[in-house]
Amino acid sequence: MVPTIVLSLGAALFLAIGFVVQQHAAAQEPPGARLSFRLLLRLMRRPLWLGGVGAQACGQILGAAALGTGPIGLVEPVMAVNLLFALPLAAAWNRRRIGWREWAGAAALITGLALFIAIGDPHGGHTADLPWPNWVLSGGTVIVLVAVVVSIGRRRPAYQQASMLALGAGMLFGLQDALTQRTMAILGHGVVAVVVTWPAFALVSIAIVGMLLSQSAFEAAPLDASLPAMTALEPITGIAFGAGVYHESLNLSGAALFGEIFGLALAVVGVYFVAGSPIVAAIPPREPTPVPQTISNHLADIETSSPGLSGDW
Repeated sequence: MVPTIVLSLGAALFLAIGFVVQQHAAAQEPPGARLSFRLLLRLMRRPLWLGGVGAQACGQILGAAALGTGPIGLVEPVMAVNLLFALPLAAAWNRRRIGWREWAGAAALITGLALFIAIGDPHGGHTADLPWPNWVLSGGTVIVLVAVVVSIGRRRPAYQQASMLALGAGMLFGLQDALTQRTMAILGHGVVAVVVTWPAFALVSIAIVGMLLSQSAFEAAPLDASLPAMTALEPITGIAFGAGVYHESLNLSGAALFGEIFGLALAVVGVYFVAGSPIVAAIPPREPTPVPQTISNHLADIETSSPGLSGDW
């Protein structure tokens, strides 16, 4: 269990760096590119964003290694700690100090996750020879829910839209983690086995769409609108997959179930406390759009810069 937790914490660190950097870059893009692959193409021209993608890729690799050594029900909650790493990074970036709200949220998140892992004791499960109906029903349900959430979000104001898009991205990231665990299991039979089977192609497709939704959410509003939903929905979706698809075991006795629900609820409260803080929410202002120069603008500029011309002739 210890190697799994260490790898998950490393993944959380790099994911935090990636999220903060990507949001700073995406916030500078025009709203017209939202929910279009043009947004990703535009962001690819920004070195800052590419650096964020590189950090996120490192996090995904470490997360895949963690999923190869432990159950998804353990890895997902630990990776949600990325928000705690994002906090000091965002504070340093914006030259702000961490206050009581941030520390309280951090304590709630850590306590909630610790309670869930200690009481639930996620373990076991298998990723080989899973029947197709399990994947079709579970994966199809997630995709339909994401489509509904995005469809509703497109008609909402920017701040609400960012939250809805982040909900969809979080669900897709949870599905992505489940596919990653399946792909890691196939990798034990060689690289060729990964290339010729469907999970790897599904993983890439889900990752691209999840990236589009997350960047659109980052573009639409500050992190406090998107990071809570994304951070909360990814582990919830992953845990659901672990129990429903991989048949991972959780302690679901009466008292234990209450403790697990309380732990997850406390973690979600911590996420909202931290992500809603001014430190995380703060982003650089959008670059102002240049005002077209007209003849009257030029005349006004000349008159201002040359006081002697403004008198009577």
